[in-house]
Amino acid sequence: MSPAAHPAALPDARTCEQARLSRDARFDGLFFTAVTSTRIYCRPVCPAPSPKPGNVRYYASAAAAEAAGFRPCLRCRPELAPGTSAWRHGEHLVSRALDWIEAGLLADHSLEELAARVGVSARQLRRLFVEHLGAPPIDVHTTRRLLFAKQLLTETALPVTEVALAAGFGSLRRFDAAFAQANRITPRELRRQPRAGGGDALVLRLGYRPPYDFDALLTFLRTRALPGVEQVDAHAYARVFGSADAPGWLRLSAWPGDEHALKLEVHAPQPAQLLPVVTRLRRMFDLDADPATISATLQAHPVLRPLLRKRPGLRLPGGWDGFEIAVRAVLGQQVSVAAARTLASRIVQRWGEPLAGPTLPGLDRLFPTPARLVDADLRDIGVTGARADTIRGVARALLEGRVDFRSGQSMEEFVARWVALPGIGEWTAHYMAMRALSHPDAFPAADLILRRVAAGDGDPLSTRALIAVAEAWRPWRAYAVMHLWRSASDAAPAARAAPRKNTAARSAP
Repeated sequence: MSPAAHPAALPDARTCEQARLSRDARFDGLFFTAVTSTRIYCRPVCPAPSPKPGNVRYYASAAAAEAAGFRPCLRCRPELAPGTSAWRHGEHLVSRALDWIEAGLLADHSLEELAARVGVSARQLRRLFVEHLGAPPIDVHTTRRLLFAKQLLTETALPVTEVALAAGFGSLRRFDAAFAQANRITPRELRRQPRAGGGDALVLRLGYRPPYDFDALLTFLRTRALPGVEQVDAHAYARVFGSADAPGWLRLSAWPGDEHALKLEVHAPQPAQLLPVVTRLRRMFDLDADPATISATLQAHPVLRPLLRKRPGLRLPGGWDGFEIAVRAVLGQQVSVAAARTLASRIVQRWGEPLAGPTLPGLDRLFPTPARLVDADLRDIGVTGARADTIRGVARALLEGRVDFRSGQSMEEFVARWVALPGIGEWTAHYMAMRALSHPDAFPAADLILRRVAAGDGDPLSTRALIAVAEAWRPWRAYAVMHLWRSASDAAPAARAAPRKNTAARSAP
């Protein structure tokens, strides 16, 4: 694996010191500052007066700082820091293990099971976590839950018992003990002042590292929004989730003012849904990306360099549900984005589950599950026979466990399993990896628009030539895809209406 795929566990001491003194938001979440005199750890953007340099220690993760006996700062609130983007490369086994931890694996399974999922022994996995993140996997898992609980206690009026459930603690006693040990304060002591209720919705801040082009993400999602399931306007993204009899809803918009965060308004019928919803949104809106690291890799290419300058905060637009992305990818073969959206909307209206409870106005059904489409006759709504067969085949393969969208799998494994299905080529598999898995190195190399734009003023590159050029873009090839697609869209909107085959796509469905 290339050196770029093995990032340093921590920026060098000089970089950390400069970022801390300047409160550089670009380094928020990339390391944490601990002060030996107060036994408190902070984000590098903490507004508190700078401590004496001799009292400062730097840690690669919040879990490492807590494992060393430091407690989170109540002023800068480490729970609001973006995630550890240095390990979002998709293939390194620490990254894959982190994906499993975020998916909640350690809540119900042992460290041995986690290690088996990534192909190493529990002892080796623990050693690698300590080496690269400063703390073993179970500490990373526990710190993640406790910091989320701290955010809920600070920002919402959710009862402490429900906070414990939302953070993944089945026992209030265990939650109280773990929280007090980490924070030197009990949950009820932290919530000395009552929080004002906000109706049925909770409001949470989701932080990111600047620059962040939220408008570009909304533009991408708005042209693909499915009526009844989601709504996207110039300022916010909203959708429903959960079950038909107990639906939840969410709305995501920019946080007012200059804070580097999005505002999440969410109604979840069950507290245990909250952390998975936040985790899914962070991936969908690429909130843990490190733009500086990505740009440092991509800007060496003469075609990409001006695109990065023009849109330095461009992120990967993820998807809420893997099956939904798969269906839309198949529908988008050989048709325009608008036509694919029309077909997907018909599927939602015919087979989507109507919601029993109240949600936001205009949101009234869920996207159909694989079980609802496995035997559906999609030709009745205008889907061609070949694509209807492919969608049913995808639904059946998911139900049988032959393919899935689980976290922690390698790109090679994911693509190989999906292209084995009839009607799924490498372009579609890589597109699904980019949207459903938020894999930063997904690369649909046969895409005609990519081959044209990457060639600059010359003739379109061959697929093989583009793959060779893109080797220098690893492990961030998916970001190059978004910049090249966006460049083509900005330069020639009419190009989006050009015909496209599954192996030579012209834009994302």
